[in-house]
Amino acid sequence: MPLKSDIERHDTDILILGTGGAGMFAALHAQQTAPAGTKITIAVKGLIGKCGCTRMVQGGYNVALGGGDTVERHFMDTINGGKWLPNQDMAWKLCEQAVVRIRELENEVGCFFDRNPDGSLHQKAFAGQTADRTVHKGDLTGIEIINRLMEQVLSRPVEKLQEHRAVGLIPTKDGTALAGVLFIDMRTGKFRFVRAKTVMMGTGGGPTMYKYNTPSGDKTMDGLAMALRVGLPLRDMEMVQFHPTGLLAGEHTKMTGTVLEEGLRGAGGQLLNGSENRFMFDYDERGERATRDVVSRGIYAEMRKNNTSENGGVFISMAHLGPDNVRKKFSGMVKRCADSGFDLAGGLVEVVPTAHYFMGGVVVDADTHTAMEGLYVAGEDAGGAHGSNRLGGNGVANSTVYGGVAGDVMGKDIRKMGALRDPDEDVLSAEIERAQRPLSQKLGNVQQLRHGLQEAMWEDVGVMRTETGMARGIKRVAEIKTELLETGVSNDNLAFNLTWHDWLNMASLCDVSEVIAKAGIARENSRGAHFREDFPESGSMESSYFTVARQSGDNIDVTREPVQFTIVKPGETILPDHEPETLVGAK
Repeated sequence: MPLKSDIERHDTDILILGTGGAGMFAALHAQQTAPAGTKITIAVKGLIGKCGCTRMVQGGYNVALGGGDTVERHFMDTINGGKWLPNQDMAWKLCEQAVVRIRELENEVGCFFDRNPDGSLHQKAFAGQTADRTVHKGDLTGIEIINRLMEQVLSRPVEKLQEHRAVGLIPTKDGTALAGVLFIDMRTGKFRFVRAKTVMMGTGGGPTMYKYNTPSGDKTMDGLAMALRVGLPLRDMEMVQFHPTGLLAGEHTKMTGTVLEEGLRGAGGQLLNGSENRFMFDYDERGERATRDVVSRGIYAEMRKNNTSENGGVFISMAHLGPDNVRKKFSGMVKRCADSGFDLAGGLVEVVPTAHYFMGGVVVDADTHTAMEGLYVAGEDAGGAHGSNRLGGNGVANSTVYGGVAGDVMGKDIRKMGALRDPDEDVLSAEIERAQRPLSQKLGNVQQLRHGLQEAMWEDVGVMRTETGMARGIKRVAEIKTELLETGVSNDNLAFNLTWHDWLNMASLCDVSEVIAKAGIARENSRGAHFREDFPESGSMESSYFTVARQSGDNIDVTREPVQFTIVKPGETILPDHEPETLVGAK
């Protein structure tokens, strides 16, 4: 096994973890604002532009571009969708800067989005929104955005550390600032410690600890697990968004869990139970166009009644909209379903709620600063912007907006910083020892433990929750983690030792799973994505609180903090009196 003396040491000025929308925008913006000669490094677990979740975005990008829509309306939809838990300053900046960022994506990055006959950007309505707001490229929007960003970043003088897995945030001796990040170079299996004056963490969330999940396979909550270990506060950790329509194609394919996007329901798609009856109006007056949390619970309720499809889910039907029309509008999803043996355009497709997005994350301010000097967080790793529920189309907007903000802020902040900081060598040694643990244990089955974790979280900390269930889930996760720590992997060859990385993935997932469950118990009401059958009421909006989780030693402590209504209070609006409730025509 590698010794500490074998670590490669490397210095840079600005280090960016992750190359999704947040990471690549941070790199581009840091180049613009940092002093001449600043060294910028991006590191990614996989390959630039070929991994992560931004390229998987189907639906689109929320931005208020007129036609009656305004930043104020977008903001109010975001606050209402988040059930009054969002950090309002962050939500406002998201909505305001999305207008700037979409022009930048078009005119500077080179993205081509779908247009109307008059040349204006085509926009559609997603669930929970009161305007046609979502800019898109068919139903393959993320591929367009990430490919163009990749072209820009690869052409710039930015140092690229590809296939470098971050395994630890290494603070200074006094713990007040970040010195750098410990990596495993997956191509060799060697450790590399990179010092930097500023670090932006944009590793993405990815709630893949659930039986049904949508994120790319490399997403395993590594960023939040690293943040926990250095004592950073994490907020809203109970808020796991289940997308209501994940493809249910059986256990024989990894396509199960893949999202069938919001636009299907927005265009008039219908959900049918096992008896092929439309059921969503039994649960909400908006039917299929209710927010994701409501639709997920409606489907889950039908599943508990055993009123399900062959594989245990429900059906989505689009045929009544005209098969040719569906094939034209949703070509990507039609092909995806066809690959799994389903006819989305003319038949019925089985779907199930699938863990999709994580609203919780590191506590940051609206400029992406954290409580630790030198560390900035953007994208799905950051909490606050969405509150208890994310509107469809706000995800990629959030990543690109705040990635750009982080790049701008780091480029300016670095001007005030002195020399690179020295790391706490004891923490560095502990992180290396932690990562090497499975290399000296008796060989075991990591994948079997992964399946056990996914079953536990789906059954006990899933779409609908109780204190009894979540307590049981905490116990199951602890037992799995104990077994994981006694499970080893082969140490014959550490280069691309994927079983070793599977073990590290599981360690991150176990750590964050425990926090999700404990934060869930601490929230004794039902808000957005968090629904408790033993506390079904939403609680007073005026006295809204968010949960804050911190790790101290081996313990996770969860406290509550009041939401600051810095822009608008519950029961009020910033829209003019004459504004209609919605600009979207009835479907």
